[in-house]
Amino acid sequence: MEAYAAIIERQGGEFVLDNVSIEDPRDGEVLVKVAAAGMCHTDLTVRDQYYPTPLPAVLGHEGAGVVEKVGRGVSTVKPGDKVVLSFSYCGTCPSCLKGHQAYCPSLFPLNFMGRRLDGSTPITRNGEDVNACFFGQSSFATYSIASENNCVKVADDAQIELLGPLGCGIQTGAGAILNSLQPAPGSSIAIFGVGSVGLSALMAAKSSGCLKIIAVDRNPARLEVARELGATDVIDASTTNAQEAIVAMTGGGTDYAMDTTAIPQVLRSAVESTHNLGETAVVGGAKLGTEFSLDMNNILFGRKLRGVVEGSSTPQVFIPQLIAMQKAGLFPFEKLCSFYDFDQINQAVEDTEKTGSAIKAILRM
Repeated sequence: MEAYAAIIERQGGEFVLDNVSIEDPRDGEVLVKVAAAGMCHTDLTVRDQYYPTPLPAVLGHEGAGVVEKVGRGVSTVKPGDKVVLSFSYCGTCPSCLKGHQAYCPSLFPLNFMGRRLDGSTPITRNGEDVNACFFGQSSFATYSIASENNCVKVADDAQIELLGPLGCGIQTGAGAILNSLQPAPGSSIAIFGVGSVGLSALMAAKSSGCLKIIAVDRNPARLEVARELGATDVIDASTTNAQEAIVAMTGGGTDYAMDTTAIPQVLRSAVESTHNLGETAVVGGAKLGTEFSLDMNNILFGRKLRGVVEGSSTPQVFIPQLIAMQKAGLFPFEKLCSFYDFDQINQAVEDTEKTGSAIKAILRM
């Protein structure tokens, strides 16, 4: 099948739009006609080769669309179904069987190596292989080959163009709160970095009953959005020592903190902004090999630090929950979204990465 795809050809380069050929789905695979795909920070870190996905590659991992064709053995979706595409996992290891798909030992090869596990790729350009299978989908294309595991069926009347970001960024932020930290009603939390992940976490914290929600960022416009979405306090980290301010305004520190920035110094500030017995979640993806340091005595006195991948979610369960919360007015993630035509992909990158004017860019195919 012929398709149109955005390809990263070299480290740090722009997306190049070109015609490609896509295979029919193999056993356990699904061909999806992509309606829209969100732009995520992880796409840009892979463009810059923070993770070693081989290039040239078709990225994109927040796709949503309609099932066109299914391979043998697929039973949970059928042609005509609307689906959100999330991350890929094996489904058979102990982690997956216990409902911890985000911690599948095969997560990295299935999501970042640009190939099926047998070394093949479903995309070619002029007869030459193009690395794909990114997060099991490579949805920066008009058609995507996904696995059955990372297809989440949604209602026939779902606003499919809006839902792609639930597959990664929004799921990550909300799940870090609802599935991992699980803050008690009346508790306090500080969120460091209020892009799409941090703002999703903020909305989830509000829905959980957190009474003090502190947003920290260096972008005044995003801090204003944070306030509109429920932040009780905002801190501009470009002019204020966030850690000192948080400890002062809470009388010793918050119950919870979350770092979305992947900056070691910011993560340390997040941990040290909590009180004894406080808990911090780190969700930002840093360059492989990045290290950070902590004062051991701060951890000794009861503080906790935990890593969270993909919101610790089971996508087939959690994504429908987020859709239901949005319909009920409890999780208005649509306020984060800006839409672009597919051929505006490099403008979407600039607005996301350089100017910050787009919180969650969504590409319409």
